[in-house]
Amino acid sequence: MGKKGYNLVTDQEIIAYMESLQNEEQRKVLMGFFKTGPGEYGEGDEFLGLKVPQTREVVKAVMKDLPLHEIPTLLMNHWHEVRLCGLLLLVDRFEKMATKRLENDEKAMKGRDEILTMYLQYAKQANNWDLVDLSVPKILGHWLLLPSFLGDKDYKMQVVDELAHSDNLWKQRMSMVCTWKTSQMGDPSWCLRYAEMHLHHPHDLMHKAVGWMLREMGKRVSMDLLRDFLHQHAHEMPRTTLRYAIEKMSETERKHWMST
Repeated sequence: MGKKGYNLVTDQEIIAYMESLQNEEQRKVLMGFFKTGPGEYGEGDEFLGLKVPQTREVVKAVMKDLPLHEIPTLLMNHWHEVRLCGLLLLVDRFEKMATKRLENDEKAMKGRDEILTMYLQYAKQANNWDLVDLSVPKILGHWLLLPSFLGDKDYKMQVVDELAHSDNLWKQRMSMVCTWKTSQMGDPSWCLRYAEMHLHHPHDLMHKAVGWMLREMGKRVSMDLLRDFLHQHAHEMPRTTLRYAIEKMSETERKHWMST
């Protein structure tokens, strides 16, 4: 953070500090990389020109007692990196309440549910793939496999289904990418459900997300489960999805699936 012992105490201090780091050259690079031009998926998004490690440093400098109700100010901010900061603060808080020791702790459960509720309330603000990918597995994905006062597995499935059936691309991506964490924790059912649901999605960003999550499920849980899915669906999958899904297989097997 530059100065040793630098602490950010309020939402306004966080925003002012991040604005002071603005980098015009990097801003132009990011606006091109995240497709912010007319008609592109990130149209109109505004960048300060901060790299992700810089934003993570800001998160580290935020005082623990920043009230949760101040985070939406960051989530609603027009700067991309400030929204990312808000999302990473939610991730940081959630993870502290999701340790093995606190899984069944009532206070931690309430805290996790509160963060999850806020995350879903402001889901539209995660309006680019990096904002989704850096936050949804560690909040929604982890919450799916933890005890919750909000509801059981059926309720949790309804929550993700609602995102999947939304007309918002980023909410749809959330429903797929959240399964990164569930697969990591050994449960393939979420990945398989939403991969099938999004198999014919028209957007390339979803083709990549579905293939990526299938690959992770195969790697983390079972390559045979991945092969079973491919036996059923390879013939109808977008080529991008298939390429991503089989990336960790041998060259011979990749050739086999690509010729399906």
